[in-house]
Amino acid sequence: MKIVLILGLTMLMLGILGASAQPEEVWNKTFGGSGIDLGSQAQETEDGGYILVGSTESYGAGREDAWLIKTDSNGNELWNRIFGGPKEDNGYSVQKTEDGGYITVGATKSYGSGDSDAWLIKTDVAGNKQWDKTFGGRDIDEGRSVLQANDGGYIIAGLTRSFGAGDSDAWLIKTDPSGKEQWNRTFGGPGYDAGWAVDKTNDGGYIITGPTESYGPDGSSNFWLIKTNSTGITQWEKTFGGSAWDGCRAVRETKDGGYILVGDTQSFSAGAQDVWVIKTDPSGKEQWNKTYGGSGYDWGFSIQQTNDSGYIIAGSTESYGLLVTTSGPEKRIPGNAWLIKTDSNGNELWNTTFGGKGTDGAYSIQETKAGGYIIEGSTTSYGNKSVDAWLIRVN
Repeated sequence: MKIVLILGLTMLMLGILGASAQPEEVWNKTFGGSGIDLGSQAQETEDGGYILVGSTESYGAGREDAWLIKTDSNGNELWNRIFGGPKEDNGYSVQKTEDGGYITVGATKSYGSGDSDAWLIKTDVAGNKQWDKTFGGRDIDEGRSVLQANDGGYIIAGLTRSFGAGDSDAWLIKTDPSGKEQWNRTFGGPGYDAGWAVDKTNDGGYIITGPTESYGPDGSSNFWLIKTNSTGITQWEKTFGGSAWDGCRAVRETKDGGYILVGDTQSFSAGAQDVWVIKTDPSGKEQWNKTYGGSGYDWGFSIQQTNDSGYIIAGSTESYGLLVTTSGPEKRIPGNAWLIKTDSNGNELWNTTFGGKGTDGAYSIQETKAGGYIIEGSTTSYGNKSVDAWLIRVN
């Protein structure tokens, strides 16, 4: 009986320790020069390496260029490619394509018809540009998120001030495999509205998220979730928020056909601003929501459902992380990269920070095939001490 009890307690303790085990950094790499160089998103590639997209002031032809970096499985750079003209050009999102190449979306002031245009770039497996397309009017237009559609074309979410009803509208663009526009849709009212992220849904449609000032509870901004069919026609939309600023940055379809959203809230925060995660059913009805944060400003940028049906969140925190002793009281350095792991109901299992004495943030998270996570962000603590793109591998 005593042996059974001891074994039972041992297994229980192992289970508790396993559930709350902190991840360990395997390696981290920085990319950049003397200027401001930003990392926006990273994806694991078929060879076990990684593809990164961002922007660079240190290299290229203009004031700021879109930047694509390929690494091996240990984060060592294999090649990098720069795209841009004499003005500011940015890369925000990258995805692998069915032919082994890459599709990138961002914004360009060097090309197109207006102040800024959404910019779609297709490359081969070695990062050589095959074609690029711009979309926009006379005002500011941006592409923020891109995926390859089921028919081999591409779906882009972003924002437009050239078209639509208000100050800025969420914008969904569908192209064929060669980047030719097939249709576009705007969503919004009189205020500032934007599409920060898009995901494909299992019924062949799309789910879009971003901030809205036009709809929802009284507040400066609210979480906004829009479901469309395969041709971008709205099927339903939902808002979530309170009386203060709330903004959604990412959305994914979940295994049960619902949706998981992440962003930040000032309406329901414990401090200045908290990470906010909302889980909905397939019709967009809220099932639960959770906040994560302390007394400072905390941001949520990226979320993914993990193999154990929980969630992994990447963001930035002023509430936790490195403590620095100054001439006065001890204080936290503003901005550490922040990783939060939860169970399937959003209950926190662990959280950890990465960073140094500068300002650091994590903007993209993906669970890797071998287990663990790949994080993309930016750092002033490491690298060339200006702002560098930052790739972190944790187990």
